[in-house]
Amino acid sequence: MVEMSLVYDGELRSTATHGPSAATVVVDAPVDNHGRGESFSPSDLLATALGGCMLTYIGLASDRHGWDLRGTRLTIKKEMVADPLRRVGRLTVDIYLVRKCDDKEMKILTNAVTTCPVKLSISERIQVPITFHQ
Repeated sequence: MVEMSLVYDGELRSTATHGPSAATVVVDAPVDNHGRGESFSPSDLLATALGGCMLTYIGLASDRHGWDLRGTRLTIKKEMVADPLRRVGRLTVDIYLVRKCDDKEMKILTNAVTTCPVKLSISERIQVPITFHQ
């Protein structure tokens, strides 16, 4: 178990602290939801957590198979919807591999990103299209 703590700083902003490391992240409401948008919003952190988890699992797979995929990167585009309540509706993931992978490697990498814990924890109401670029 890992514990995080958050303190409301006012003006729709909070500071989150990671228990084990004491690292902090400022969480700010987005401009379109009455905030200043000067840092990650809560839903931005959801998208960021997904990307970090996917890259971690790519790293685990590449380490297990002896591949060097350092430098692989991804982008996530977060789209909000209001149906009837405001929520994340789509997280479009583009993964840019640093080298060409064969079909067997791509199958392993696709399985890695689609079975990472954050992806498995995201509601099926959120669309998560994933595209690999080589």
